[in-house]
Amino acid sequence: MLSQIARDQGIRYFLISFTDLFGVQRSKLVPAESIDQMASDGAGFAGFAAWLDMTPADPDILAIPDPEQLIQLPWQPDVAWMPADLHTITGEPLEQAPRVVLKRVLKQAEDLGYRVKTGVECEYFLLSADGEDISDKLDRQSKPCYDQQALMRRYEVIREICDVMLSLGWGAYQNDHEDGNGQFEMNWKYADALVTADRHAFFKYMVKAIAEKHGLRATFMPKPFAHLTGNGCHTHLSVWDSSDKENLFYDPQGELGLSSLGYQFIAGVLNSAEALCAITNPTVNSYKRINAPATLSGATWSPNTVSYSGNNRTHTIRIPDAGRFECRLPDGAANPYLLPAALIAAGLDGIVHKLDPGIRRDNNSYTDPLPAGEAKTLPANLLDALRCLEKSEVIGKSLGKSFTSAYLKLKYQEWQQANAAITPWELDNTLDC
Repeated sequence: MLSQIARDQGIRYFLISFTDLFGVQRSKLVPAESIDQMASDGAGFAGFAAWLDMTPADPDILAIPDPEQLIQLPWQPDVAWMPADLHTITGEPLEQAPRVVLKRVLKQAEDLGYRVKTGVECEYFLLSADGEDISDKLDRQSKPCYDQQALMRRYEVIREICDVMLSLGWGAYQNDHEDGNGQFEMNWKYADALVTADRHAFFKYMVKAIAEKHGLRATFMPKPFAHLTGNGCHTHLSVWDSSDKENLFYDPQGELGLSSLGYQFIAGVLNSAEALCAITNPTVNSYKRINAPATLSGATWSPNTVSYSGNNRTHTIRIPDAGRFECRLPDGAANPYLLPAALIAAGLDGIVHKLDPGIRRDNNSYTDPLPAGEAKTLPANLLDALRCLEKSEVIGKSLGKSFTSAYLKLKYQEWQQANAAITPWELDNTLDC
């Protein structure tokens, strides 16, 4: 029982947390004295108060936590965090809830005899407390990637975050300064897709909380500065057999060490890439990262065509090593649960229909782009991506009609609101028209 765990570990409060359609984490802080009942019956939430397709007239939704993923906050050990699945008041899973969506797609993979593993590279900026600028005024190199001095000036923050991951057994193995001034990335070992998604959700909360503790602000915003590289969330993926003993993507005889199954999966992702963008790149700001001109460092490090390559970072998919691939499309705003769900759905379609990804492209897409018509281009904006998702039978069917309908409805509203806003650029360029 959770109350016994609380007594044994000195936990006074539990955060029962769920992630809504826009990736916002919602929680209730539950005292240890009440946690057993909450864990059994669920914590009640008004669905309309979060980014879900619900109204004030709808009954409460219930967040039932997953005790197996309990994380005691190392920086605040009297509090523990647990991800939760949303249910209706009658006890049925809420079909549009992101964690429920991911579990549904993983069940589809399981039914085919597959177990999916993922890893994510979450880039973020450390800003001043007011969010106006990067926090380190000395971080000014045009090529700041791996800058030792800038990295160590933020040692206290980086160390504390990495120490947490080490204490939790995530297998954290490296931290670095990224390509944008004030930008960092921290890597931990891959795991089953649901485990990685829960860790991804907690990582974003943890980074923000520890940054605030040090008087800073962390952001995963895709493109917070026009002249700097944006925040990616590169996702590594492999498919294993149901016994978890064999990596089915690994083939020492295959091109680049990848099996035919792996290439079919890649083909499925490429086939649905434009629709995937609505989920992997889910904000208006996202398209200022994937369709950006060269940054201060000389490259955006984000793709602009639907193509795959070997160890080449200018394409949507990179095959850096045998037995896995990296999708470089997602950005920091991607929902930790919807991101793997959408990629897996697309990849499974490629396997089921034995799709062919075509020839590998080894060109530098930034300096030597493919001729027009040889590769599809990515959507120019969120509206284009949403329209592609609306047309996609692959993603819509796999992730579920309830989810797709809710997501599109709210995202179209977001686009309309953004489009109605008057920007400084418009004032600067058309006030005197």
